[in-house]
Amino acid sequence: MTRVLSCIQPTGEVHLGNLLGALRGWVAGQHTCDAFHGIVDLHALTVTETPGVIGNDTLTLSAMLFAVGLDPDIATVFVQSHVVEHSQLAWVMECTVSYGELSRMTQFKDKSTTREGSFISAGLFTYPALQAADILLYDADHVPVGDDQRQHIEITRDIAIRFNHRFGPTFVIPEAVTPAAGARVMDLQDPTSKMSKSSTSDAGCIYLTDSPALVMKKFKRAVTDSETEVRYDPLAKPGVSNLLDILGAATGRPPAGLADEFTQYGPLKTAAGEAVVELLEPIQLRYAELLDDRGELARLLRIGAGKARTVASATLGRAYGAIGMLPA
Repeated sequence: MTRVLSCIQPTGEVHLGNLLGALRGWVAGQHTCDAFHGIVDLHALTVTETPGVIGNDTLTLSAMLFAVGLDPDIATVFVQSHVVEHSQLAWVMECTVSYGELSRMTQFKDKSTTREGSFISAGLFTYPALQAADILLYDADHVPVGDDQRQHIEITRDIAIRFNHRFGPTFVIPEAVTPAAGARVMDLQDPTSKMSKSSTSDAGCIYLTDSPALVMKKFKRAVTDSETEVRYDPLAKPGVSNLLDILGAATGRPPAGLADEFTQYGPLKTAAGEAVVELLEPIQLRYAELLDDRGELARLLRIGAGKARTVASATLGRAYGAIGMLPA
């Protein structure tokens, strides 16, 4: 069975775009592949300076991943810092990648430019080495990524190939794959931009923890256009088409066909909002249950950490053995 690794940082709340664009695919994929899903809290250290934030965000994110349908008995859901092999292999990766390769990483150049004049963590520079460790530890065959992350998979492959050349066959060479297409959810206030937790306003972003009243309020204020015709045309009518996309994704129906059922924008906004409220209800109930029972949530994460460490420790041992490290 193909092993697939997908990770997520515990930074910011999970929103509707995350659910419809990626997380529902994770839930479906756990039944067709050997799925590993890591909450990469160590990566979040590059942008976090306040005590207590990462731990709390990791807890709430793990609760949400289980609430949307990831099954700890099927998928391996783990917290990165609970698997010590990540940090251990990361140093080996740092010693295998070159300064020049890290210097050419687009993400580092972009982020360091935007933070010019403020503190720039060295971890932001060596980030790809830790990410390579994340991937190579689990012998991942496929790593679903968007175009902005492909360079990270390329450098991981280069590191693995170099290590294998120096010390003998050790790591599986991962392949970047395009994730199964989920719904493309746009901001309700700016339907030409993807829904994002980094938006300047929350008015256009539906968080999975939003109350039904707040969800309906955001949908009723969604930007459409000055016309009155309801039709699916993402270029000419991005706001209306976004509402149809969301309604279609929430109900399992094609958005273009749904357009024929509406003659006014108001009823479309209401229908899309109500469909999202219905979609989120069982997720929110399970999420609340898990946060009310931190012991159960910790138990579920221990299951994932145990499964992850079984694989990760074997890989690290293989790497140390290939190098010829003195056994403890």
